[in-house]
This record gives sequence, structure tokens and C-alpha cells, in this order.
Amino acid sequence: MQKAQKKSESLQNEKLKVKINSNDNPYVSSDIEQKKLQPRRLTSYFFVLIEKGSITYNLDLQDITIADGDLLFAVPNQIFVPPSKTDNLKYFKVLFDENTLALLPQSFPFLVNPLNSQTIKFDNSVRERIRKVFEILNQLIHVDKHPTDTEIILAYLNLLLSELNSAYFKQNESTTTINTNLSKFIEFKLVVESNLTEQPSINTIADKLCLTPNSLYRLVKDHSGISPKDFFTNRLILEAQKKLRYSDLSVKELAYELGFNDPDYFSRFFKKSTGKSISEFMHSQDLSGK
Repeated sequence: MQKAQKKSESLQNEKLKVKINSNDNPYVSSDIEQKKLQPRRLTSYFFVLIEKGSITYNLDLQDITIADGDLLFAVPNQIFVPPSKTDNLKYFKVLFDENTLALLPQSFPFLVNPLNSQTIKFDNSVRERIRKVFEILNQLIHVDKHPTDTEIILAYLNLLLSELNSAYFKQNESTTTINTNLSKFIEFKLVVESNLTEQPSINTIADKLCLTPNSLYRLVKDHSGISPKDFFTNRLILEAQKKLRYSDLSVKELAYELGFNDPDYFSRFFKKSTGKSISEFMHSQDLSGK
């Protein structure tokens, strides 16, 4: 009872940070739109549902195209490059922060993206339900003349994420069995994210998860197709690529920030992992025009 009261007070004292846009209510000015098109590290969860048309986003240095009925989602700390405005595109976009997510009554494992899929596809009935929830959220936030109780907005946001969580795992159930091992793999991904720059050993990670190294190997191999060491290396290299592309850090500064004591070793590690030297990587990024 006391917890519910505190939650109610927090909703009354702070404006709920949920934003939604569509082709009916796009960004209000060209200046704001242009600013939002700049590469940035996300601080919010972002979802876009395409009703009609096709569009390509760049997420963590990868181009992702979505078309009729597809949904793309991104999470805090990913590097996000939206596309320019596309004509004849029908869509809904919603953003909310970690504090808003914490107000919801349940957790949503798909937000950790354990299966490394940034897009979700739906069958016709699910797509229609999800479209209606986006439409209702849009109405509650933009159309209704009187402010809507934040509890109602949270209820529809919770419904939307529940639908997306189910669809995310359903579309991948042919390749991955959803069981208790998945929750342990999600824990593994969280440990990797939380300890990335500390570069803990695989044995240390296994201890944190109360697993033997062999059990951890089988777990990660089953869900990602690669070993825990390769998983950690790939994530570390992705972080290095993002910082090289979108920050002003020198190679030496970046090496130290990522937990390397020797910048020269970091450079060799980068080339061994990617097949390109740091200068070659930066040159290829410049040529790409991104």
C-alpha cells in the first residue's frame, strides 16, 4: 500500500516522460527535426512501427531497413542515426526513459535483446492490436483536450511492451528454446554491459552467474552461436568502433577508457578482431558518408 502511494506521488510530482510521434504529428519545426537527425547516443528507449512505406535507420553502425508492418526498437546507449524525412511514410514512434520503465508492473526481457534482433515482425492479428495501442497512446498524449491520468498512459505502455515482448520471442522460437536458460543468458549480457571496461575474465563472469566456465560456454554458445570470450570481444570492439566514429577521443584516450593499459596493444587487438587497423576503419567510415 505504501509502495503504491509513493508511486502515485511520484507520478503527480513529475511529468511522465513518454513521447509519441506519427506522420500526423511529426516534429514541430525543421530546426528540431534536423537536430534529431544527428548521430547520438540514445538516452531513451525508442520504437518505430511502419504502417506503410520503407525506411532505413543506422543503429550501432549497422543499416537496418524496415517496411510495411515492421517494428524497430533501440535501447539506451546505442548509437542511433535516424534517416532523413521520407515522403509517403506512415508510422508511429514512441520514446520513454528508464524512470518510466521502472514504473511499469513487470519486466520485459526483450529489451535486453538477448537474440540480437533489433526488428520485430508480426502476424496480421498481432500487428493490428499493436497498431491500435500506438494509436491510443497517440490520442492520449496529443489529441485529448484534457490531460490523461498518467496511470492510464502507463497501462497502455505496459500493454504495448507485453505484446512486443511476446512477438519478439515468438519470431525466434524456431531457433531458440525459451526457457530458464534464456534468463541466465540475459544475466550474462547484463554482466557484460556492466563490466565492459573492466574486462573481467570468463571465469570471473561465470562466478558472478553461479555457473562453471563450461556451463557458461554452453549457455552462450546455444543462444549466440559464439563463445563467451568472443561475445565479450565483439561487444568491446563494437564499443570501440562507436567511440572512434562518434567521439573526439584519441586512440590513446580510447584505449585507457576501454580498460587497456597499453594503447599499442589496443591497436593490435582492434586489427586482429576487425581485420582493419584503426586508421583503415576510420577511412572506411569517412568514405561511407555516414
